[in-house]
Amino acid sequence: MIRILVADDHPVVRQGLRAFLSVQDDLEVVGEAADGDEAVRLAEELKPDVVLLDLRMPGLDGLSALPKLAGARVLILTSVTSSNVLPAIRAGAAGFLYKDVDPQALVQAIRSVHEGNVILAPGALLVPGDTPLTERENEVLTEIARGRSNREIAHELGISEKTIKTHVSSLLMKLGVQDRTQAALYAIRNGLVDSDPLL
Repeated sequence: MIRILVADDHPVVRQGLRAFLSVQDDLEVVGEAADGDEAVRLAEELKPDVVLLDLRMPGLDGLSALPKLAGARVLILTSVTSSNVLPAIRAGAAGFLYKDVDPQALVQAIRSVHEGNVILAPGALLVPGDTPLTERENEVLTEIARGRSNREIAHELGISEKTIKTHVSSLLMKLGVQDRTQAALYAIRNGLVDSDPLL
């Protein structure tokens, strides 16, 4: 059973999430918080596996609360702009979704985050205000998602292995992810490759 804490300042959002998530066989909402301070307190008390965290809340906002939610996987669920994506990921968030996400996609995201994956809303990083990937970086990212090494990618694209390394470093930084595996997951979840080569 995946234990979930919902942190959002709107009661209707909290109640809606609780009602929907509670009908899933493997999910249990163990608590609700109306602001960041309450989220931190309840996270310490209830030890949830996953925290669904809104960014815009009274008192301690979501971004400030994030580093204090150690021990839980934090999935940002917000309506604010994606200029907050990189700060949230750097502060320790395991995912970033918008509130208009398909309910079933949210359930899958909770399960995936709980398993240790990083989840980002489609296009969350590719909007004005963030640095979009170049065409070449997108090509490299697609090849990474297909499980290819730098040497194989260099051969495929007809450029040097050293140049590939530079592109990889750049796209990891832009995506706010730690390694090639997380970059591959991002590519798969955003439909940049046809299927999941990791499964």
